[in-house]
Formats: sequence, structure tokens, C-alpha cells
Amino acid sequence: MVSAESFFASVDDALTKVKTTQLPAIKRVAGRLANRIRIGGVVHLFGTGHSRVFAMEMCNRAGGLVPMHMISTDDLQRRGVRAASDLEDPSLERDPQVAHELLACCDIQPADAAIIVSHSGRNGALVEFALLLKDRGIPVIGVTSMSHTLSVASRHPSGKRLFEVADDVIDNCGPVGDAMLYDERLGTKVCPISSVTGAVIAQCLTAEITRNLLEWGVSVPVLKSSNLDGADAWNETVRLTTDDRRRE
Repeated sequence: MVSAESFFASVDDALTKVKTTQLPAIKRVAGRLANRIRIGGVVHLFGTGHSRVFAMEMCNRAGGLVPMHMISTDDLQRRGVRAASDLEDPSLERDPQVAHELLACCDIQPADAAIIVSHSGRNGALVEFALLLKDRGIPVIGVTSMSHTLSVASRHPSGKRLFEVADDVIDNCGPVGDAMLYDERLGTKVCPISSVTGAVIAQCLTAEITRNLLEWGVSVPVLKSSNLDGADAWNETVRLTTDDRRRE
């Protein structure tokens, strides 16, 4: 059945599954990322398509942590590597060469870490990017749907999917195809869930990273909403405490 009530029920079920099955992984990953921040590292986040929402959830926003850097295929146009029309090609995320072009746009240092997000975990650009980072000794965290990724073949020449490359994995607990609700008159499902569970996972990571840093006695640079009085001065001050590479 397709209705708002049905989607609410699906969200409740999916979030319950995330809570009951993924909290240990979330806490483990947050500990690793907090340690990287403690030693001066930046956490880079990369996703294509709507997986970019996960990166947006953690980067450069009110209540978020400063040392987070969003990597996007849009960077290729901003840096003059690709024409804007190239970014409209939906097959771009399948091309491993894109990962090399993106890496050339980034200043990634040994203390850093990365989160790579993909519901399917199968496309060439993100798998290649994960492999390139691992070659540099950068810890790679994958956020993916294990149900979906186990049902499809890789599109990377290695035959590997994101979960087979990443150092640690968080399951977004979404179904094959992402969408949740079905009506036979549609012929397919509607209403994807990965953005919802992804946002919750992202904020759980933010909470757990913050908890770790506070317990270690480390200053936590948190951004305030720019719509609060005095926020501009606050944000400029906390940004000065963190490696400016996150602004690239």
C-alpha cells in the first residue's frame, strides 16, 4: 500500500533495524574517526547521486563538526577538469577514471580518514576511489545497503564492491532498489529510504565522535547556525582551530 502512513511505518522499521543491528559498527567507526580528528586529520566524505546527501548531512552545517570535507563530482567542474555537461551523464559514477580525477582535486594527508557512501556499492568511481585511498593508507569507511549490494555484481574491473574494499562497513538497512512501497498499478516501488537512514547514521556518527573527543578532553569545533546572532564570529573562530583543507 502506498500512503504517508505506510511510509512512516517503513521508516520506523528501518530505523529500528539500524538501531538494533548497526550501533556497534557506528560506535566502532566513530571511535576511529574521532582518533583521526584528535591527531589533526580531516574526514573526507564522498557519495554520488543522492548518496551526496550523507556528506551534506555531516559537512559545513549547523551543529556539525568542522573537520569534515565533502567530495563531490561537482568538484570536477569547479576545478575545470570536466565540463558541466559531463556531470549530467548518469553513467559518470560508473567510470573508475573519475576517482583519479577527484583525487587530484583533493589534498589528502596521512592523518585523514574517509567515508564513502553508496546504496548499491557497485559503481566503478566509488570503488576505485576507495582503492586509491587505501593505497595511501587512509582508513575507508563504507556506508551501503548490504541487501542491495549482495544482490548485484560490481561494475569495477576488480569485481569488488564497496563493502569488499572498505576497512569498516555500516549497513543503511535499506532494501534492494532502495524504494519501500509497492502498488501493482505502478509496476515498481516508490519512496526510497536510504536518505532517511543515512541521515540518522550520519548524526549518530557526529554524536559518537563528539562523545569520544569530549571524553578524551579534546576541544570539539562545532559550527553554529549562521542565523543565530554572533554565529559568524563563533564559526570563524572554530574554523581557525581545524585544518583548512576541509574548505576545498
